[in-house]
Amino acid sequence: MNIVLEMLPNFLLVFVRVTSFFLIAPLFSMRGVPTQYKIGLAFFIALFAFSPGLEQEPIMMDGSYLFLIVKEVFVGLAIGFIAAMLLYAVQVAGAFIDFQMGFALANVMDPQTGAQVPIMGHFKYMLALLFLLAADGHHLLLDGVMRSFVLIPLETVSFSLENGEIARLVSTMFLQMFLIAMQMALPVVGALFLVDVALGILAKTVPQLNIFAVGFPVKILAGFMMLILAMPFFFYVLQSLFKKIMISLSGLVKLLGA
Repeated sequence: MNIVLEMLPNFLLVFVRVTSFFLIAPLFSMRGVPTQYKIGLAFFIALFAFSPGLEQEPIMMDGSYLFLIVKEVFVGLAIGFIAAMLLYAVQVAGAFIDFQMGFALANVMDPQTGAQVPIMGHFKYMLALLFLLAADGHHLLLDGVMRSFVLIPLETVSFSLENGEIARLVSTMFLQMFLIAMQMALPVVGALFLVDVALGILAKTVPQLNIFAVGFPVKILAGFMMLILAMPFFFYVLQSLFKKIMISLSGLVKLLGA
C-alpha cells in the first residue's frame, strides 16, 4: 500500500499527459464521444503506460510538481496538435473544392469542434477518419504517446528548445499541410477550372445563352464526377499524409526529449 501511494504522483503525471493528448487529437477529441468514456480510456491507457517497464523513482509532490504537471499538459497537447494539424489538410482541400463548385456559402457543423466547416471538407475529413481507423492509425497515435514516456521522462522539467528546431518543425508541417491540401484538391479544382474556361468561351460565342443558369449545374455535375474519379488518388495521398503524421510525431518527441 505504501508503494502505491509513493508512485501515485508518477501515475497522475502519466494520466495528465494522456488526457491532454485526448483533448485535441483526432478521433479521441470528437464531441460525440462521451466524456466519461474519454476519461476512462485515458485512465486505463495511463495504467498500461505506467507499467513495470517504466522503472522510475517516486516523484515527490513538492513545489516543482506543479511545473511537472504543466510540462505534461504541454507535451500531450503538442503531440495531439501535430496529429490534428496535418489531418486538417483534408478540410483545407475540401474548402478549395467547395469554392470552385459553388458550395463555399453552404457550411455544416463539425461534430468534433462544433465549428462551421465546408461541405466537401467535412465529407473528406470523415473519409479520412474512417481510413485512419481502417489502417489502425489510432493505434499508431497511441504508440506515439507511449514512446514519448521513454524519450521525455516524467521527472524532466525542462525542454530542449535550442536552435529553434521545434519552431522550424511546426512551420515545415504548416507548409506541408497546404501542399497536401493542394495535392488532394488539384484533380477536382483543375477540372473545374477547365469547365470555367469552356463556359467563358461558350458565353462569348453564344451571347444568347444564360451562362449563369447553365454554369452552376454543369460545375456541380463535373465536380461530383471528378470527386468519384479522383477517389483512389485521394486515398493514395492519405497514405502519405499518415506517414508524415507519424514522422512528425516522432521528430517532435525526439526534439522535446533531446
